[in-house]
Amino acid sequence: MASTFTDLGLELMATGENAGTWGTKTNANLSLIEQLTGGVLEVSTAGGAGTTTLTIADGALTGTAQQRVIELTGSISGNRIIAFPLLTENFYIIKNGTSGAYTVQLKAVSGSGATVTFSATDKGYKLIYLDGVATNTGVYEATVGAAGDVTLTGTQTLTNKTLTDPKIGTKILDVNGLELLNLTATSSAVNELTLANAATGNNPVLSATGGDTNVGITLTPKGTGEIVVAAGNLNYGGTAVTATGAELNILDGVTATAAELNYSDLATLGTSAASKVLTANANNLTTISGAVLNTEDTLSDSSTISWNVINSPVAKVTLAGNRTMAAPSGTGTAAGQMISLLAIQDGTGSRTITWNAVYEFPSDTAPTLTTTANLGDIFSFRYNGSKWLLIGQTLALTLS
Repeated sequence: MASTFTDLGLELMATGENAGTWGTKTNANLSLIEQLTGGVLEVSTAGGAGTTTLTIADGALTGTAQQRVIELTGSISGNRIIAFPLLTENFYIIKNGTSGAYTVQLKAVSGSGATVTFSATDKGYKLIYLDGVATNTGVYEATVGAAGDVTLTGTQTLTNKTLTDPKIGTKILDVNGLELLNLTATSSAVNELTLANAATGNNPVLSATGGDTNVGITLTPKGTGEIVVAAGNLNYGGTAVTATGAELNILDGVTATAAELNYSDLATLGTSAASKVLTANANNLTTISGAVLNTEDTLSDSSTISWNVINSPVAKVTLAGNRTMAAPSGTGTAAGQMISLLAIQDGTGSRTITWNAVYEFPSDTAPTLTTTANLGDIFSFRYNGSKWLLIGQTLALTLS
């Protein structure tokens, strides 16, 4: 009876066979066992997309699937496949030593058994097991350690773990894998944010810290986005900042030291600071230490002149013909508003204005404009909620 071979190439010698060669064959088997249990072999898989087939050599040491550790080498320019012989029941340590950002798949030479794949960036080791099924050998990655242990490529949930100075890449994702927080690294960074929690009755603190003496915090919305603070939750140095109208604007260089800043009810400010440009007190007295300026705007001259008295409460227009003054426009006009218009004669002169009925003049008689070329007339009005009442006029002014 002739010798037979195992699926891994070891020779099984039949009784009475191989007379005089037992020593050689036994030594060959022992060498093969040594190779199978602890041997290391480099296998080149260089090239484009394709397959490298590993082999079993019966009774010889030349099979490429007869080593414990197999290191794949070579430069690959496409996704590669490493095929193992069928019936191989063994475990291997595979090192992906290839260069090139392409996947390397480990599978049986035929059939649809399980496979294991190195990702395009995975240049590490894998411990795999082949189940040796006759026509459909499967390749499985063996997990080292208990189920749930953290691995380089696995997805695990960490519970009650302490991370000391972890390095995080470019983002932190939520439980759905969606972006929660993006991180941008600065190579020369010396300043950072520090987040501190708080005991009962106190607030968590977000602080600017770092190597510099003075470190600010910049909040930058995207596009037309806004920084939103919930109503009633804005506080400046222990002082509440509130608004009772539709909008609160705090201009650059203006600060508040009183109990409240309320743009439509300044009287509630209480004690005011004398150094401030705008102050108010509990007696409903508002004081402005400097001039109040409404910039003079130029209206477009046309047969009917439009005047937005919200955007341009102080305006001028040069008359190039007899004109009609339309009713004032603008959202938010209110009783008590003052407006002023400078009407200028052009180089021809004798231009007239027909006023809309919403303008009210003494004795219901509109004034006669100056006829002299290049002179100007100023008309001032006060709104009573329904009509614009003339409160002053100065005629025949030389403007230059």
